[in-house]
Amino acid sequence: MPEFDVQPLLQSTTVAVHDVCCRGACRHRGAEECAGSTQLVFPYRGLFLRHVGSTQSVADANHVLFFNAGEGYQVSHPATGGDACLSLSVSQPLLRELAPVAMLQRRDQPVFRHQALRVDERAQVLVALLRHSLRNGGIESLEAESLALTLVCRSLGPRTTHAPGASRARQRLVDRAKLLLASDLTRRWALADIAAEIGGSPVYLTQAFQQVEGMPLYRYHLRLRLARALDRVADCEDVAALAQDLGFSSHSHFSAAFRQAYGHTPTAFRQAYGHTPTAFRQAALAQKL
Repeated sequence: MPEFDVQPLLQSTTVAVHDVCCRGACRHRGAEECAGSTQLVFPYRGLFLRHVGSTQSVADANHVLFFNAGEGYQVSHPATGGDACLSLSVSQPLLRELAPVAMLQRRDQPVFRHQALRVDERAQVLVALLRHSLRNGGIESLEAESLALTLVCRSLGPRTTHAPGASRARQRLVDRAKLLLASDLTRRWALADIAAEIGGSPVYLTQAFQQVEGMPLYRYHLRLRLARALDRVADCEDVAALAQDLGFSSHSHFSAAFRQAYGHTPTAFRQAYGHTPTAFRQAALAQKL
């Protein structure tokens, strides 16, 4: 059985979009790989670690990862279940135009300084809209290109991105917390339990997580669960059962959290995906979501 399943969703002179699923059989670092072109990779299910030299990045649904052309990297899957990502390859001239100069190692090449950046809820919605629309065949290529470039702009925008800014020790502590959350995404974690598992005090963990991710740990966990809902809602027949599966206390709690994050209820999203989510895409392109 192959480790990867790569499904091309869109191919144009402007942007290529692929849906990439990995079984995640390799728990430790795999063989070194190298991207032929710079890619923006948006995990939407599961988790993996990406290693570049002595640095590592946790790849989950709260981040976009930059796979720079010609840069060697390794991947490991410390959590079971594999992962799934939406990969975007934007033409080099256009990517140079879209990327802020401060994010690039050089002005003349689209090579990013950071391995990953945190993205916001609107970027997560754009990932879901783009993937579901292309998979269902309910979107024309011109609109899909526009939606993909809107996702790139949103992910690189200064108001929505967050780059880690902490010591390596704090970064590794926070990474261990992320891996623990991913190991049981639906569990109702207590702060003391997380701190005990990763070897730190609740106060230190709270401070470190806020510094590294720019948000409280509980909110980070909530956004991971809601992103998982975005992935599953298109094929969901019972929203209440989905809420229970994701560890929410009730259907109403889940719907309220989903609506606050994404602007619409889970039921509205499910109904839209069952047909053609034109209104949702138009709102996304107008950045109203």
